[in-house]
Amino acid sequence: MYKGQSGMWSWLFHRISGLGILLFLFIHIVDVSMLLFGPAVYNNSVLLFDWWVVRLLSLSLVVAVFYHAFNGIRIIAIDFWRKGARYQRVLFAIVLVVTIIVFVPVAYIIMQPVIPWLIQWPPRAIVGK
Repeated sequence: MYKGQSGMWSWLFHRISGLGILLFLFIHIVDVSMLLFGPAVYNNSVLLFDWWVVRLLSLSLVVAVFYHAFNGIRIIAIDFWRKGARYQRVLFAIVLVVTIIVFVPVAYIIMQPVIPWLIQWPPRAIVGK
């Protein structure tokens, strides 16, 4: 029985991140297809990306792309380096650490426009009611 070691987790995360990237591709195709309905419809659909919830979904896409890319490099290293399989656990840890290190500044950049709104909760418009 497989006991859930690093190889299983890296495989599972790789598949999940790949499916998340594929889902984003479908959403992106729908988003771009809004141009067919005219500029007003497209501009209104793009306003959706300013919501903080959609920005969090964008963060999940970014972390999925980073992990998928770095784990792909790990898989290449295991396949083409003789000692790669021996260092699989270390390489998986490196992938996780590098993903987090690269993700944190990008997360700040993506969330920066909505950080003041998140800090001021509940929004002032609701407090007055």
